[in-house]
Amino acid sequence: MPAPRFLTLTDVAEILNVSLSQVKALVRSGDLAGVKLGGRGVWRVENTELEAYIQRMYDRTRESLREGAADLD
Repeated sequence: MPAPRFLTLTDVAEILNVSLSQVKALVRSGDLAGVKLGGRGVWRVENTELEAYIQRMYDRTRESLREGAADLD
Protein backbone atom coordinates (compact mmCIF):
# COMPACT_ATOMS: atom_id res chain seq x y z
CA MET A 1 0.00 0.00 0.00
CA PRO A 2 1.52 3.36 -1.00
CA ALA A 3 2.12 6.08 1.56
CA PRO A 4 -0.72 8.59 1.82
CA ARG A 5 -0.29 11.80 -0.16
CA PHE A 6 -1.61 13.99 2.65
CA LEU A 7 -0.84 13.80 6.36
CA THR A 8 -2.80 15.18 9.28
CA LEU A 9 -1.07 17.70 11.51
CA THR A 10 -1.07 15.03 14.21
CA ASP A 11 0.72 12.64 11.84
CA VAL A 12 3.31 15.31 11.09
CA ALA A 13 3.84 15.91 14.81
CA GLU A 14 4.44 12.19 15.35
CA ILE A 15 6.84 11.94 12.41
CA LEU A 16 8.87 14.95 13.58
CA ASN A 17 8.55 13.95 17.25
CA VAL A 18 7.29 17.41 18.20
CA SER A 19 4.05 18.71 19.67
CA LEU A 20 0.93 19.42 17.65
CA SER A 21 1.19 23.09 18.64
CA GLN A 22 4.71 23.23 17.17
CA VAL A 23 3.42 21.82 13.87
CA LYS A 24 0.57 24.35 13.85
CA ALA A 25 3.11 27.13 14.41
CA LEU A 26 5.23 25.86 11.49
CA VAL A 27 2.19 25.87 9.19
CA ARG A 28 0.99 29.24 10.47
CA SER A 29 4.42 30.81 9.86
CA GLY A 30 4.68 29.31 6.37
CA ASP A 31 7.81 27.32 7.23
CA LEU A 32 5.83 24.15 6.49
CA ALA A 33 3.28 24.34 3.68
CA GLY A 34 -0.17 23.13 4.63
CA VAL A 35 -3.55 23.18 2.94
CA LYS A 36 -7.06 23.51 4.33
CA LEU A 37 -9.32 20.93 2.67
CA GLY A 38 -12.99 20.08 2.60
CA GLY A 39 -16.09 21.73 3.95
CA ARG A 40 -14.92 21.33 7.52
CA GLY A 41 -11.59 22.94 6.73
CA VAL A 42 -9.26 20.24 7.99
CA TRP A 43 -5.57 20.96 7.65
CA ARG A 44 -3.28 18.58 5.79
CA VAL A 45 0.39 18.58 4.81
CA GLU A 46 1.42 16.91 1.59
CA ASN A 47 4.12 14.31 2.23
CA THR A 48 6.40 15.96 -0.37
CA GLU A 49 6.12 19.27 1.52
CA LEU A 50 7.11 17.55 4.75
CA GLU A 51 10.12 15.95 3.04
CA ALA A 52 11.12 19.34 1.58
CA TYR A 53 10.84 20.94 5.04
CA ILE A 54 13.03 18.21 6.56
CA GLN A 55 15.62 18.69 3.81
CA ARG A 56 15.66 22.47 4.44
CA MET A 57 16.26 21.83 8.13
CA TYR A 58 19.17 19.51 7.28
CA ASP A 59 20.60 22.18 4.97
CA ARG A 60 20.26 24.91 7.63
CA THR A 61 21.81 22.68 10.27
CA ARG A 62 24.72 21.80 8.00
CA GLU A 63 25.32 25.50 7.33
CA SER A 64 25.14 26.35 11.04
CA LEU A 65 27.65 23.62 11.83
CA ARG A 66 30.01 24.98 9.19
CA GLU A 67 29.72 28.44 10.73
CA GLY A 68 30.18 27.05 14.23
CA ALA A 69 26.78 28.33 15.34
CA ALA A 70 24.95 25.02 15.87
CA ASP A 71 24.86 23.55 19.35
CA LEU A 72 24.22 19.82 19.78
CA ASP A 73 22.71 20.25 23.26
